[in-house]
Amino acid sequence: MRHFLTILGHEIRMLLVNPSTYIAAVIFLAFMGFIFAGLLTDYASAPQQVSPAVAFFELFWVPVIFIVPLLTMKSISEERRLGTLETLLTTPISTAEVVLGKYGAAYFLYFSLWSATAGFFYILHRFTHDAFLLDIGPLIGGYVFIAVSGFFFVAIGIFASSLSRNQAVAGILGVALLFALIIGTQLVSGLGVLNQELYAPIKSSLEYARVFTHLEDFSRGIIDTRQLLFYISGTTLTLIFSILGLEAKLLHS
Repeated sequence: MRHFLTILGHEIRMLLVNPSTYIAAVIFLAFMGFIFAGLLTDYASAPQQVSPAVAFFELFWVPVIFIVPLLTMKSISEERRLGTLETLLTTPISTAEVVLGKYGAAYFLYFSLWSATAGFFYILHRFTHDAFLLDIGPLIGGYVFIAVSGFFFVAIGIFASSLSRNQAVAGILGVALLFALIIGTQLVSGLGVLNQELYAPIKSSLEYARVFTHLEDFSRGIIDTRQLLFYISGTTLTLIFSILGLEAKLLHS
């Protein structure tokens, strides 16, 4: 893995000089700023039961489902379409180093965008000293959740990009996979038919994978090792599938 840092640095530099990166950043921050402003309006008009940090992170899934595919869809699919990936792999660089380098760069940008939203809470802190409005526990827990879950979400985006030469197809596939993980498990686990004893193992597995439940626990300061294992193992397996699948495609191309 001696070339990993070289590829990671190159990919980060390419992201920083790419205009689409700044377009994505503006869209993301504008959207999250709109959400934050709406939350403050609600809190100003009537008392709320939860702090702004809790309500803010409850809507994490909206930008995640669209921003992650936008950040990752070109990472591998565009390289395959242009034929530069095959050229790159003729050097002493392994497929694993390429995939992990691109993954690391995408995760760096993903977490950087989320870190920038901390400025909203800083502004709130400057203009108010209400402890309820700036509850530090849910705020830290929310960002820890974003960091941990982001490992898996970005890995899914890289996996989708490795499946197709067409970046649009990779983007749509990434949206579908993230929607299935975040929203699909939430909806399916609530089906009444799963309450039957026959489907108890399926219901248990779906509840274990419910991302919103993980967010609630993190916001309350509960760090469950099973949830950490879920994201770490999911990330590892997804990246392994990306590497093996890409190697198989290159062998048959």
